[in-house]
Amino acid sequence: MLCSKWKSVVGLEIHAQISSESKLFSAAGTKFDAVVNSQVALFDAAIPGTLPSINEKCVEAAILTALVLECNINTVSSFDRKHYFYADMPAGYQITQQFHPLAENGQLTFHVIHENINKVPYSKTSLIKQIQLEQDSGRTIHDDFSKTSLIDLNRAGTGLMELVFEPDLCNGLEASALVRELLLIFERIKTCSGRMEEGALRVDANVSITDSDQLGTRTEIKNLGSVRAVQLAVDYEIFRQLNLVKEEKEVVNETRGWDSVANKTVSMRDKEVLQDYRFMPEPNLLPLNLNMFDINKLQTKIPELPTVTRNNIMSKYGLNIRKTTILMNEPVLLSMFFEIMNYDTFRNPSRVWNVLTIEFMTELNKRSIEPKQSEIPSSIIGEIVDLLDNKLVNLVHARKIISKIFDEKNKSPSQIVKENNWEQISDIEEIDKLCKEIMLEYPKAVKDYRRGKVQAIQFLINHIAKKTNDRANFGLVSKKLEEFLKNY
Repeated sequence: MLCSKWKSVVGLEIHAQISSESKLFSAAGTKFDAVVNSQVALFDAAIPGTLPSINEKCVEAAILTALVLECNINTVSSFDRKHYFYADMPAGYQITQQFHPLAENGQLTFHVIHENINKVPYSKTSLIKQIQLEQDSGRTIHDDFSKTSLIDLNRAGTGLMELVFEPDLCNGLEASALVRELLLIFERIKTCSGRMEEGALRVDANVSITDSDQLGTRTEIKNLGSVRAVQLAVDYEIFRQLNLVKEEKEVVNETRGWDSVANKTVSMRDKEVLQDYRFMPEPNLLPLNLNMFDINKLQTKIPELPTVTRNNIMSKYGLNIRKTTILMNEPVLLSMFFEIMNYDTFRNPSRVWNVLTIEFMTELNKRSIEPKQSEIPSSIIGEIVDLLDNKLVNLVHARKIISKIFDEKNKSPSQIVKENNWEQISDIEEIDKLCKEIMLEYPKAVKDYRRGKVQAIQFLINHIAKKTNDRANFGLVSKKLEEFLKNY
């Protein structure tokens, strides 16, 4: 935690690869897993005499993104050359929009949900300074064994949208929540795949701490490639800077990377000397006139956005903001939720949420399967929900069924229950008999309960569970045991 006089300030710069079959200024392909250096046009390799040609689909994608994020669209924008040397940038410069970007002054509102359920969720709005179009660089692969570096230019020239946010976040949780919301928006509007594992969305975080209204010395954490990395890296950097101040050491303006193994940021290069990028207008591209594009038509293409879906879920199904946000953060589970509820509107939404986001996700995590990789249809999960709703199985065996369906895909949940004798015991007479038997078998626990040791009832419940192979209806068991023990 920060001392009371210190506050942390975080601003994000997000690079989103535009979903397009060709690059920003050439006709080369953009397939992620293509053969190395197989998607490189002459322009991407900076062959002398080649000229850029703007990809209108990339411009439309950026306009649509800017509209969704409530930005002011600049009717005329222009491109600049940003000069710096990278081995995987053959031209020695990047074409970007430093001074006259495509859009400015937007905002993104999102919900911040802490893992601690006792902490109240809250909404936050981060302002967007600008959205600009630019080229991506290639990829350098360093081989420590052979002491060589290999260059792959497949990504060089791919269209990027850089979203520059104002420094108005406070910590890693807020930063990661912003990225999650942006990923949900991209999933809806299809302007970026959002596949962070493929580098389609990369985050740079600017972090500082201050004890006044002035911003402190900031460090930049480059190329964060997952939502979790964003949260961990930002929080670590805040912690590191605070410790430096406590030790009366100086926070240095530098670029840092995230070491996911050591879980800490590491210094890459200092920024004490201002980098001179020698910006100049791009001479081979005319100013970008958006009057050439039908912005009103693009506006009509905006689908239902996450904010609307979130409000509809809370209104229709009675889920709170925490449950709704958790569900929406996994689009595959969200789709399954809708399918399950639409098939039978009388199903309990909270139970469906529990089975999907807790029990089903737990099994997926055990098997290291992403939700989008799962082959389990929503109808199977719906049947498990029905078994629980109808008290035909309890939660213990519902979990076992979920585990079984991954290995026995040709069997229904009901068939699995029958074959394994997992039907729940809910018959009142049988429950009465079980409770009386267990009280006779463990008289000490009965005496302990009557002497005020209320936890003794759990001892008795555990033994009934063992006796019935976890098949007993534990709600009825608990109720009956309390009734018998009080009247014993």
